[in-house]
Amino acid sequence: MDGNGRWAKKRFLPRVAGHKRGVETVREVVKACVARGISHLTLFAFSSENWRRPAEEVSFLMQLFLRALEEEVSRLHEKGIRFRVIGDLTPFEPRLVDLIRRSEALTAGNALLTLTIAANYGGRWDVLQAVERMLAAQPERRAGFTEHDLAQHLALNFGPEPDLFIRTGGEQRISNFLLWQLAYSEFYFTDLLWPDFDAAAL
Repeated sequence: MDGNGRWAKKRFLPRVAGHKRGVETVREVVKACVARGISHLTLFAFSSENWRRPAEEVSFLMQLFLRALEEEVSRLHEKGIRFRVIGDLTPFEPRLVDLIRRSEALTAGNALLTLTIAANYGGRWDVLQAVERMLAAQPERRAGFTEHDLAQHLALNFGPEPDLFIRTGGEQRISNFLLWQLAYSEFYFTDLLWPDFDAAAL
């Protein structure tokens, strides 16, 4: 979901205004996915590289995430949407982690759409943690592992591999997102900034 900051800058607004508008776009895209019968949507909300941004912006993003969870998860649950978060949550404050876990538990039985948010996620981290988990699960085994063995331990092991990867904002790279899972996906790049990516664009 690239382009929130540039969207705000074009309108002479602070970057945080772009992030707020980006949350509204998430609502629109989720609704559009449900209308089209899409079963899984994964959104790259905060990469492991995003910690390099100015501290004030990172703090705002964390607060925005917290508020979005508080305001949106009950609506998602009412609509039958399952909510998941993938990524390394250890740097997040306990209140946010607790809210994420409670939101996942609340919506665990829903099946209309699985909405996954990648937060403090990186594709390389995902592969490394999967290897560690795979080895820990079978410590006596030293060789002969298969792709299936590893895939069971990836962060997105509860869903299918993506059919389509969409990146907004004009960049044409995957930026360390789902490196393993995108092996056979179609790629679509658009110059539209994320806050302008509406149902029609989808």
